[in-house]
Amino acid sequence: MAALLLLAAPAAAECRQALILALDVSASVNATEYRLQAEGTATALMSPAVRDILLEPGAPPVALAAFLWSGVGEHTLVLPWRLIDGPAALETAAARIATVPRPPNDGQTAIGSAMLFAEALLTVNPGCEVLTIDISGDGENNAGPLPEVVRLRPGLAGVTINALAVRGDLPWDHEDFRTHVGALSLYFGERVIHGPGAFVERAWDYRDFEAAMTRKLLRELAPPLLGAPAPPAPPASPG
Repeated sequence: MAALLLLAAPAAAECRQALILALDVSASVNATEYRLQAEGTATALMSPAVRDILLEPGAPPVALAAFLWSGVGEHTLVLPWRLIDGPAALETAAARIATVPRPPNDGQTAIGSAMLFAEALLTVNPGCEVLTIDISGDGENNAGPLPEVVRLRPGLAGVTINALAVRGDLPWDHEDFRTHVGALSLYFGERVIHGPGAFVERAWDYRDFEAAMTRKLLRELAPPLLGAPAPPAPPASPG
C-alpha cells in the first residue's frame, strides 16, 4: 500500500491545501446512491463558486485526492494526488470521480479504517500547508478501529477532519436515522470530526448530496474571515 501511495504522489510543489474526499460505498449505499454521490461530488467541484476558489488567480494550488471506502481495509483510490493548477486539472479530477465504477463489495462501515487510509495518503501529499480529510457517510462505524480513537493519532495532529452525514433512504437503512439525519450528524460531531475548524454538513438524502457537498467544499476551501458570520444552517427537511 505504501508503495502505491508513493507512486501516486506528484513531485513536491507549493500548495495551499491538501484535501482528501472519502466517499462511502458500504453495503447501505446502492448503485443509484453511489452514482448520486460520485456525480454529485464531481458537479460540486465544477460549480462556479467552488471552481473560482480552486482556480483563484495568483494563489498556490490545492492538491486533491479521492478514495472509496467501506469495510476494514476496503479502500479504492479513485484519484491520486493531483494539483489543481488550472482548468484542465480540475476537469480531469472531476471526470475521474464521476465515472469510476462502484467497486464490487458490500462491506461494513469502517470509518476508523477509512481515516487510517487517509492518514497514509497525507504522508505523501505535495507539501501543502493545510491538511483536510472530508469523510462522507450514511451510517455509524460498525467495524474496525473506532474513529474517536483514530482521530487522536499523532499522524493526524493538526489535520482537520470534516464529515458529511447522509440520511439513507432504503427501507432498511440505519433504522435509527430513517426519519432524521440529526442523529447521524450528532454521531459524526461527537466521534469523527476533529482538528481546526472541523464541522459536519448534512444531506437529507442522496438526492441532496450535490448541494451538501457544494456547501461543504465552499466552507472547507474558503479562507476564514475574521468576524464573518457562521454559515447558514441547511434548509428544513422536505419530509
